[in-house]
Amino acid sequence: MKKSILLIALSILTFSCKTDKKEQQDLAKIQKQDTMKTPFVWEAANLYFLLTDRFNNGDKTNDVNYDRTKETGVLRGFEGGDLKGITKKIEDGYFTNLGVNAIWMSPIVEQIHGATNEGTGNTYGYHGYWTKDWTNIDANLGTKEDLKNLVDAAHKKGIRIVLDAVINHTGPVTDKDAVWPSDWVRTGPQCDYKNYDNTVTCTLVKNLPDIKTESNDTVALPPELVKKWKAEGRYEQEVAELDAFFKATGYPRAPRFYIMKWLSDYVKEFGIDGYRVDTVKHTESYVWQEFRVVCDNAFTEFKQSNPDKVLDDNNFYMVGEVYNYGISAGTTFDFGDKKVNYFDKAFNSLINFEFKWDANQKTYETQFKAYDSILNSNLKDYGVLNYLTSHDDGQPFDENREKSYETATRLLLSPGTSQIYYGDESARDLTIEGTIGDATLRSNMNWNELSQKQDVLIHWQKLGQFRRNHPAVGAGKHSIISDSPYVFSRSYTKGTFNDSVVIGLDFSKGKHTVNVSSIFKDGQQVKDFYSGQTLEVKNGTITIEVDTNIILLEKLK
Repeated sequence: MKKSILLIALSILTFSCKTDKKEQQDLAKIQKQDTMKTPFVWEAANLYFLLTDRFNNGDKTNDVNYDRTKETGVLRGFEGGDLKGITKKIEDGYFTNLGVNAIWMSPIVEQIHGATNEGTGNTYGYHGYWTKDWTNIDANLGTKEDLKNLVDAAHKKGIRIVLDAVINHTGPVTDKDAVWPSDWVRTGPQCDYKNYDNTVTCTLVKNLPDIKTESNDTVALPPELVKKWKAEGRYEQEVAELDAFFKATGYPRAPRFYIMKWLSDYVKEFGIDGYRVDTVKHTESYVWQEFRVVCDNAFTEFKQSNPDKVLDDNNFYMVGEVYNYGISAGTTFDFGDKKVNYFDKAFNSLINFEFKWDANQKTYETQFKAYDSILNSNLKDYGVLNYLTSHDDGQPFDENREKSYETATRLLLSPGTSQIYYGDESARDLTIEGTIGDATLRSNMNWNELSQKQDVLIHWQKLGQFRRNHPAVGAGKHSIISDSPYVFSRSYTKGTFNDSVVIGLDFSKGKHTVNVSSIFKDGQQVKDFYSGQTLEVKNGTITIEVDTNIILLEKLK
């Protein structure tokens, strides 16, 4: 997009965002100033989750690879989305306009080459969770150069990149993908999830070999991987890197440490900012403590080797998928016969599977107050990742996309990290005809409908930008100001940085007087970010004429 067109578009939207068409030196200076004014806080981040294959096709020449030509079930094959497509949307300002400051992509490592039928028709590893080779990027998604360009483009916009890590299992066995040796994987029994052991030391489903993450035994490289690397001309390099890793760390050459080395390379080489970790509760908890150490060391090495690319002093971020964990459980997950604390020396945050149920059953204040209490007590110094739609949750909050405005309001104004699922902001269809199971949740991003979805998109953009600009929204202390109309404040302090906002919901159209005395002083100029109005505080109140049901008040800079 040309600079002039972009500036016109941004003027129409009346939102503040920056273009990356300036000289690199000027941009870096602006970013440093912005970082000083508004620190990036993971606990308050606005994180966008996308399926790499389903978001945007930036290179049609890589749509078919590895002879993946079998007919598949509906939305069970590769659709063409890739790293270049994501980079283009980053550079075009799509994420900036949406207020997104972190992107989580489904796994990008090389997937099994064959297809498998789980009763839903032939399926390829388009979703990224069926690994064949952790050391390589899947050709359908792009190259390492594409990943480098994506991370660099994101960081120029102040956007962090979170990749998806799978250590628990390989991909299924197919006619093109042999099972790994028995000292690497188990092929049974299948998990029944009745207790800790039958959740961890077993296969998630049939034909999904389980990595023996508990083993400390020395294992040789799988013959299939050796053969592949030799054919690709990189066997000696990969072996040399492994030798150096095991010598430097002193870890045994056990299966989990090979995979940790391979995954940490994406941190060390490209400077990714975090990992979302898959199937956490199906692996021993100490494995994640070890993975934390490996990733932290890799992140430190990247920063030392690339001082000009260091965004801030944030540590490496790890968020875990402990299926069915909810914020009300605090730091522990209960297997019935055993309780485990996955935060301890491992995860910054866990995905909050409880959020959508709370959104359905609780008022805004009841939910906000409860989350604020937990995050400032049992979960102090940790966080949760809230979502209302996901790639494998068959009961989304708004399956028929009838509550897109409420979805944005509830998600983006809740304490904790927000996870937008691609297409939440554009009411992407979740009920695709002919699909079976989770495929219906994974349709292609509806770019062609965006012009008809502008009203809801702009609502998401306003809330998203306000959230990005104010860490207080996600990480601040919550206090109610009034019940009707519902008004509350959030306040956040980090070092010398102070941030406070006042938010009102469920307003009726017309003139309202709002008490803001707990946050803003008399004579102070404040702005309603949602409508763009500038107001003055008088006698501890502001008077505002609204034609929507929401106000977002910030101190005028």
